Amino acid sequence: MIGMKRRKQKRSKWIMVLVSLCLMIQVSAGGVVLEVYAENSSEEIQEPTGLYAQAAVLMDADSGRILFAKNGQEERAMASTTKIMTCILALESGKIDETVIVSANAAAQPEVRLGMREGQEFILRDLLYSLMLESHNDSAVAIAETIGQSVEGFADMMNAKAKELHCGHTYFITPNGLDETDEKGVHHTTAEDLARIMKYCIMDSPQKRVFLEITRTPAYQFSDKSGVHSYSCNNHNAFLNMMKGALSGKTGFTSDAGYCYVGALESQGRTFVVALLACGWPNNKGYKWADTKKLMNYGMEHFHYQNIYQKVSFDPVEALEGIPSGDALSGKSYVAVEVQLPKEKIVPGKKEKTVVEVKRLLRDDEEICIERTAKKQVEAPVEKGEKVGSVRILLGEEVLYTYPVIAAETVECRDFSWCLGRMIKMFLC
Repeated sequence: MIGMKRRKQKRSKWIMVLVSLCLMIQVSAGGVVLEVYAENSSEEIQEPTGLYAQAAVLMDADSGRILFAKNGQEERAMASTTKIMTCILALESGKIDETVIVSANAAAQPEVRLGMREGQEFILRDLLYSLMLESHNDSAVAIAETIGQSVEGFADMMNAKAKELHCGHTYFITPNGLDETDEKGVHHTTAEDLARIMKYCIMDSPQKRVFLEITRTPAYQFSDKSGVHSYSCNNHNAFLNMMKGALSGKTGFTSDAGYCYVGALESQGRTFVVALLACGWPNNKGYKWADTKKLMNYGMEHFHYQNIYQKVSFDPVEALEGIPSGDALSGKSYVAVEVQLPKEKIVPGKKEKTVVEVKRLLRDDEEICIERTAKKQVEAPVEKGEKVGSVRILLGEEVLYTYPVIAAETVECRDFSWCLGRMIKMFLC
């Protein structure tokens, strides 16, 4: 009995291994077929725990997909991480060599500050280094007043950009991130929105190259336009020297926000963004680096690009009132259908064959589903290339990719004139 029990357990174990290698479940109803593909990871992957940050996100910067979140949509103050939006807006809306004239308001900003004086003139490029390397609050206001005509005008530009980037839980009041409240609310964001803004800065903005150049510079020296006053800036983003592949980042701290950080890293063709809010208060300045490294390592160890494309086929679709096969006067008509392959995803293969690659960054144990949808009947005439269905690649409820199913041929309508012509032809023959 003991031997039989062990053999049963061994057989069950191998069955589970085979199931985990490729699990295909098909459910057909109303023209919808769902196929579930399981990856071959037998090891359960644990998400990061013990984070100091009260809100944290790990994002795939290529797709914008959230790979991990802790209170990712919780609205919080974000301190000087605000300045990544100030910088990218200035690069996109201003001229890098234009003159910035310092106002009394800019000169009166609190620490941390460049120490500019009312009436001084600077080149915008120089103040962007001051903004991002040393996080100078007076430089932020001087930039905002130049680009937006006023702090309020620039805040409107910031909020418009946030809306464009689908950051629905972000509200900007200041260009430097100092805690502030107005009649519409408080200056705030979420870890997800902050990561989304950083993704835009380093991946999508037409000024991404300049943004990266500025934020990766170790040190920078410049003078005001008169040449009388000289300034020196050092990069305070210590993460740039902590991990191989570090790309960019911005620190922040206020009494309301606590220590905050948003940073990016590239590894083996993958780009990750980490956003942290409320990651400790004095004397816990190093918490943000511990959390950043933990999340980046989690991403690098467990997320890899996979080709999620799966070859699928469809049965012919009935073409109502279509001309039957062989030009018969009676009988059903069918139209062959095919998947319209995504042209930009077709890559050359061996022996003149093509390979379709639709790559997505997935965790090693994540499952994808292929949803096939096609009409059971279509009305003739049917034009070649006409859409009759779709294929969707799903990860849970998230749609990773969609491509259409089309008619592979044209089917004419079996109308009165065709029937008359067919009868005359039969009579003559």
